[in-house]
Amino acid sequence: MARKSIEQRLAELDAQRSALKARLGKQERARDTRRKVLLGALVLHRLEEGTDEEFARRLRDWLRRELPGFLTREGDKELFEDLLQPEPVKGDSGAA
Repeated sequence: MARKSIEQRLAELDAQRSALKARLGKQERARDTRRKVLLGALVLHRLEEGTDEEFARRLRDWLRRELPGFLTREGDKELFEDLLQPEPVKGDSGAA
C-alpha cells in the first residue's frame, strides 16, 4: 500500500478541521437557541402565572415599548399581538 503524500494528508486534515468547525458552529447555534427559548419561557411564565402583579405589569409595559422596534417581520409581530395590545383601563366595562 502506497503512503499518502504530505499534500494529501494536509488536505484530509483540512477537511476534518472544516467538518469539526461546522459541528462546533451547529452546537453553538443550538445552545443559543435553547437559551432564547428558556428565557422566553421564563418571561411568559412570569406574565401568565407570576404572583407579583406589579412586576408583571412593569414587564408588560416594557415589552409593549420594546417589542415593536425589535420585531421586524409581520409574522413575528402577529406572534406577539396579545402582548402588544394596550392594557384595558381598569373599571372600563367595554360598553358604550
